[in-house]
Amino acid sequence: MILIQNNQTTVPIDLKKLKSDTQKILKALELSRFDISIILTDNSTMQTYNRDYRQQDKPTDILSFPYHPELKPGTKILVHTPEDRNLGDLILAPQYILDDLPKWEQNFETRLEVLLVHGICHLLGYDHIIDSDYEIMKFEESRLLAVLRVE
Repeated sequence: MILIQNNQTTVPIDLKKLKSDTQKILKALELSRFDISIILTDNSTMQTYNRDYRQQDKPTDILSFPYHPELKPGTKILVHTPEDRNLGDLILAPQYILDDLPKWEQNFETRLEVLLVHGICHLLGYDHIIDSDYEIMKFEESRLLAVLRVE
């Protein structure tokens, strides 16, 4: 199940497209039967999450909270209980994303797709701390973004 909770009112979000994009990504990953939560929040709340969980006292565009934090990239999730079908939570700050657009030279919809893919990759164990991990994650992100471009 895909649960989307919009707790902000400043930036209009196409929730149907966000859900559809999430479904396409999960299908491409063969995780259609898995659960994910997406929370859209304001910059202030995002700053609180970022401070409390990453010790960064500032807002950011997206945070990922994986249910399977020890998962290695490309590894299949073993399902032993219904809870194991949980991928985790994504928190996005639409106002931050909008304000940050000039840095990325993308429109809002494209940036949201990129961040959705990026966040889901983090839920699946991908990371970009060192260059070799970044290359692996970038490859998977490109593959998933291509899935969204096929209509």
